[in-house]
Amino acid sequence: MKSITLLGCGMVGTAMAADLAQTYHVLAADQSEDALKRLVKKASVEAVRADLSNPKIIDELIKKADLVVGAVPGYMGFQTMKRVLESGKNMVDIAFFDEDPFLLDKIARKNHVTAVVDCGVAPGISNLILGYHAGQMELDSFECLVGGLPVIRSRPYEYKAPFSPIDVLEEYTRPARLKENGKVVTRPALSEPELVEFPALGTLEAFNTDGLRSLLKTQSVPNMKEKTLRYPGHIEIMRVIRETGFLSKEPVDVMGHSIRPLDLTTRLLFPLWKLGDSEPEFTVMRIILIGRQANVIKKIRYDLLDRYDAKTGFSSMARTTGYSCTAAAHLILNGDYSREGISPPEFIGTEPGCFEKMMAYQEARNIHYVRTEQIVMNR
Repeated sequence: MKSITLLGCGMVGTAMAADLAQTYHVLAADQSEDALKRLVKKASVEAVRADLSNPKIIDELIKKADLVVGAVPGYMGFQTMKRVLESGKNMVDIAFFDEDPFLLDKIARKNHVTAVVDCGVAPGISNLILGYHAGQMELDSFECLVGGLPVIRSRPYEYKAPFSPIDVLEEYTRPARLKENGKVVTRPALSEPELVEFPALGTLEAFNTDGLRSLLKTQSVPNMKEKTLRYPGHIEIMRVIRETGFLSKEPVDVMGHSIRPLDLTTRLLFPLWKLGDSEPEFTVMRIILIGRQANVIKKIRYDLLDRYDAKTGFSSMARTTGYSCTAAAHLILNGDYSREGISPPEFIGTEPGCFEKMMAYQEARNIHYVRTEQIVMNR
């Protein structure tokens, strides 16, 4: 039986461990004893408490692994992946770190390993879909609207964090990079709000976020943007918090103590934003691609509405994010995908048969992407 080492056992990591354990031996590591206790109740894995910030400990954990899955917080992601690749191990990762993953491409190629990055739902499946269709047609535009939200709307925020809250706060401060008419442009986070209607959900609010990531480098589509979805009113609340300075990383003096406002904000917000273990929530995503194929201009749309799975006890965001990653892990271990170097999911989408296998993997786990297509113009 092949072996996988999973680094990080939060909400998404636990779902991935349970999924992978059906086929492989899984060694799962996390610093939190509480996280490991939750994990062993849901998955038949070997659980190890470990400080994943220690490179030597990572070396020991991955020594016997056929593949490593990364699910550490974003601020740890780059260095963790670097260590794994230096050890000559294949890896699939969902850390969504700030650094450019292609800085690690030379290391991966030197060690003849495959490293799939940003392999969640968005980025992740969104990239996979774009990469697949970019290989089928000449695309003019790509738009992705995506969000994870609680069913119960509790004021004032009407929001719960389905993944690492510290990574969520970055969405409210990091400038958003878009592509317009072939040029990369930057917009402030939380900018250009719009109201969007979704069947079975009603009206949601979309705003610019920096979610295109690798697509800005790997794709020549002239117009691309990603927006995050929240309940109406959330944007204005977070703008007030940001503009007041509560998301600043610059220390301020408070009665003789140097404190970063962000640290205080996270301490206060995270208990309010904590998603309950069995709290109903959903993931919604809409992808729209417009382009030319055989002298026909087409509009292709993918819609996802996925909800908390009471049967398994896994949240929608954990499933939609985690099962993208585990699907890619299967591709590598089965020999279906073996491109050496750094591979964002759009590269997988161009490999014959891999798009279909990735999407079938989601469907088999009751994650349904509904595709519709219409002809905009014949030429």
